[in-house]
Amino acid sequence: MAVTLDSAVLNPDNLSPSAKSVQVTERALDRIRAAMATEAVSPEQGGLRLGVQGGGCSGLSYNIRFDTRPRERDRVFTFGDVRVFVDPKSFIYLGGMILDYENTLIKQGFNFINPNSSRSCGCGSSFSA
Repeated sequence: MAVTLDSAVLNPDNLSPSAKSVQVTERALDRIRAAMATEAVSPEQGGLRLGVQGGGCSGLSYNIRFDTRPRERDRVFTFGDVRVFVDPKSFIYLGGMILDYENTLIKQGFNFINPNSSRSCGCGSSFSA
């Protein structure tokens, strides 16, 4: 099933477009920047951490939070003044995904558009690979 986005999808500044990475939409970047300012997360040191953990109705759950700095083995993706951290185990499941943000009457929050997902739950917060 093809997904149509109404916000531009951006590749990381620090990688070639052909490298497997995590992408974000302009809308998601705007929301991340606003939340970082609200949470007083320094763009120079901190960033958004994306991860996967066991659990949820489909077997694996997405995890999203702010972190003060990357860990030693993290993959770090730079989008202007926003950095996204992904640990090596999570990258197995998240490589190639697009992080979008939706703000409608029905739903407000981040969407994980993940080509590695074979099945997901109705709310979109868990999946199986």
